[in-house]
Amino acid sequence: MPNREGASSGGILSIIGPGILVAATGVGAGDLATGAIVGSRLGTMVLWAVLIGAFLKYVLSEGLARWQLVTGETVLEGALLRFGRAAQLVFLLYLLVWSFAVGSALLSACGVTAHAIYPVFGDSVEAARHDKILYGIIHSVVAVLLVELGGFKLFERVMACCIAAMFVTVMACVVMMQPDWGDVLAGALIPRIPFDNPDGFARTVALMGGVGGTLTIICYGYWIREKSWNGIERLQGCRLDLAVGYAMTALFGMAMVVLGSEIAELDGGGANLLVKLADLQAERLGEAGRWAFLIGGWGAVVSSLFGVWQCVPYVFADFCRLVTRSPASLAPESADPQTPTAIDTRSIPYRAFLYGIAVVPAIGLWSSFEYVQIAYAILGAMFIPLLAVVLLLLNGRERWIGSLHKNGWGSVIVLAVTVGFFAVFAWFSLSNKL
Repeated sequence: MPNREGASSGGILSIIGPGILVAATGVGAGDLATGAIVGSRLGTMVLWAVLIGAFLKYVLSEGLARWQLVTGETVLEGALLRFGRAAQLVFLLYLLVWSFAVGSALLSACGVTAHAIYPVFGDSVEAARHDKILYGIIHSVVAVLLVELGGFKLFERVMACCIAAMFVTVMACVVMMQPDWGDVLAGALIPRIPFDNPDGFARTVALMGGVGGTLTIICYGYWIREKSWNGIERLQGCRLDLAVGYAMTALFGMAMVVLGSEIAELDGGGANLLVKLADLQAERLGEAGRWAFLIGGWGAVVSSLFGVWQCVPYVFADFCRLVTRSPASLAPESADPQTPTAIDTRSIPYRAFLYGIAVVPAIGLWSSFEYVQIAYAILGAMFIPLLAVVLLLLNGRERWIGSLHKNGWGSVIVLAVTVGFFAVFAWFSLSNKL
């Protein structure tokens, strides 16, 4: 059953929750692998991209939360009811392709992290590949069991443990490593794109797009429903919740870039990448540092996988509900902000998609880890301009959201910049890199 405790019952801690889940789900695969690889290739000069990425995701998340709290509709419901059949087909195609890419990336990330912690078949390249496949499948099965048997309450508890492991250990490794803080500060505050590097632009924007989640951003609306955060009076609480979550996202993303920057060139597969990072901690901080990094990395990728396995089936189930019922029963005017329609996690669409995302993307375990990670980051970045356009339209119409809560000029400017920047990146990526 959803948690119906109000903000007054637990002070500030009672209004901080789903934003942390968004942070943990969005970090994992993208920040661990892509952040480290980009840091190795480009150094700390691109740390600003992490901050910009986290800020853009905050603005997007605030916009979708505002829409839902005012209207009682998820952003998916608002878009599909108002933009017609074409929007439905485009979204379904993207959801299926993205789910395969992100599922493959997460299974690979879990597999290579677990191999770095405990190699089953040995330390050779071929053994690492077998370990990646074995561990990836095991993690997927366990995630399905946790989602099926534990519900949202268990999901929150497991995610809390993973978040503690990933954030505390990785941040401690960075602090004890004592990097050049001047370079770190300059990289965070001075925007620079290394155009002298052939992949400099693509990798910088892939880093920006991967920070804080992509399609998983819209899962925030389903998680606040689980917490019964309904009605516009919850908006300030959601803003604080999201600010905390994306601050953690930015810190973790920058930490992975800093760690990666200590290695001149990352080569080989994902297992080799994680072993090199862990060995670096051992050289600087001793064996305890190595294990701290491995535990933190494992917590990051597991929380991301568990979050996607739990929340993306919400999206598919909501989609099926919207496209299979009569237009009259789904009229926008019928939504109630205080009693929105809940998603049944025991329904056939939810469970079918849960099993599908757990099984089909496992094909990617036989592919290159780095290639899967970069492809996932690029596909994710392509979702951002689509969501920004939707929020410009939905939250820009006074007739739909009211004059008090429609987009202000600040939101309009940030969303427009997001559309332009990521549209250029999508064109660049498709014409030159993919």
